[in-house]
Amino acid sequence: MLPFLEVRVLDINSEHLGVPIDALMENAGEAVAETIMNELGTGKKIAVVCGVGNNAGDGFVTARNLMRHNDVTVLLANPPAEIRTDAAKRAFEKVKHISSSSVGVNFSNFDIVVDALLGTGTIKEVREPYRTLINRINDSRTYVVSIDVPSGLGTDIQVEADLTVTFTGIKEGMNEDNSGRIVLQDIGIPADAKRFIGPGELIYYPVRSPDAHKGESGRLLIVGGGPFTGAPALAGLAAYRMGVDLVNIATPWMSYAPIASYSPNLVVHRLSGDVLNLSDVSRIMELMKCSDALLIGPGLGRDPSTQEAVRKIVEDCEIPLVIDADAITAVSRDVSVLEGKRCVITPHAREYAMLMGRTLPKDIDARQLDVTEAARELGVVLLVKGMIDVVSDGSWTKLNRTGNAGMSVGGTGDVLAGEVGALLTKHVSPFNAARIAAFTNGAAGDLAFDKIGYSLMATDVIECIPDTLRRGLKKVR
Repeated sequence: MLPFLEVRVLDINSEHLGVPIDALMENAGEAVAETIMNELGTGKKIAVVCGVGNNAGDGFVTARNLMRHNDVTVLLANPPAEIRTDAAKRAFEKVKHISSSSVGVNFSNFDIVVDALLGTGTIKEVREPYRTLINRINDSRTYVVSIDVPSGLGTDIQVEADLTVTFTGIKEGMNEDNSGRIVLQDIGIPADAKRFIGPGELIYYPVRSPDAHKGESGRLLIVGGGPFTGAPALAGLAAYRMGVDLVNIATPWMSYAPIASYSPNLVVHRLSGDVLNLSDVSRIMELMKCSDALLIGPGLGRDPSTQEAVRKIVEDCEIPLVIDADAITAVSRDVSVLEGKRCVITPHAREYAMLMGRTLPKDIDARQLDVTEAARELGVVLLVKGMIDVVSDGSWTKLNRTGNAGMSVGGTGDVLAGEVGALLTKHVSPFNAARIAAFTNGAAGDLAFDKIGYSLMATDVIECIPDTLRRGLKKVR
């Protein structure tokens, strides 16, 4: 089952790969028209009822293809000036000579009504004029064909379709009771748009409201440092660039001053000893009470007392968390602490072998299967770093190929962990947080590489995150 938002993800990723939305719309309309004529014959009087989005665009193309062998009228729910998308506007220009308002039209006078009103938008309530139109279509008892999904599916009112022509995959919530007979058509979505993460994943990035207050866009707690001071600072700065409101870093005594000196944006809390230990757990649990997500691991080291403290913190954690770097070593010795956690783990190949007790396959197809099984076994989201990253929640797996060899420089993994943590604070699901962060981190690295080449540092990647986000969000808004 394909969630509604994933339709938009695939559309954007297809455009990113060179297949424009207009081409997908043409293919969709042609597929619907062909299905109607194959199933119901020709010489019919057909009303194609259209809204204002891309589903309407599919309807306009359907009407144009049906015109060759049928008497077709395009009925508009709204004035043409309200058509929202450029692709739908272009499609309308080719059928406006057979269009008219839907006001007062008796749908019983048609042999077939084609529903192109609302499509796969994430509406929670059907508003006017769509409620009235849906009721009139249903009351007409005319044969109804819905495009992609019956309009209003999942709300308190929907089109009662006899046939639904859907694309790419059966949509979430669809069945023969609510969608009639379902015909699945391929409209040319590239295979890579389904397999690889792209800018479309940013549809899940929560843009803050204009009246947002401090803290509402996320508060991240990072537990890191001790032997190494740069890692938690890099993660914290990356989290800020990813849009988090507040970063707190809990770090051992000896790393407090260096981390605090890196940036006044980082709120640094000094722990009791030179390394994280069990006596620090209560302090960290207190900090967790005013945090939306936890990132644990960067720069902690592998002192036995630190490893024990990490396991205890993970076991007691009740907020979403990222487990990175030395914390992966700690939980690999007792994965039971992961049970029931909303968690992303970010291993590279060696850490993956330690965590799973098996070597990560080199072949990408075998690697994808292995990571999927591992995520299922652990009950977490895995973001396995490599030339091609693998992101899986155990049932759904996608690959990421942004990034470059220059990112083998130290610290880019800490940057990635900070980005994941920032997204978790915004209530993005672990799987979506992992795939957005993987794409953004690699794309920012590519942007940095274009400017700096192999001389890039992790801080250069951080500074390119804002431009990467701006460019990606323009494609999805």
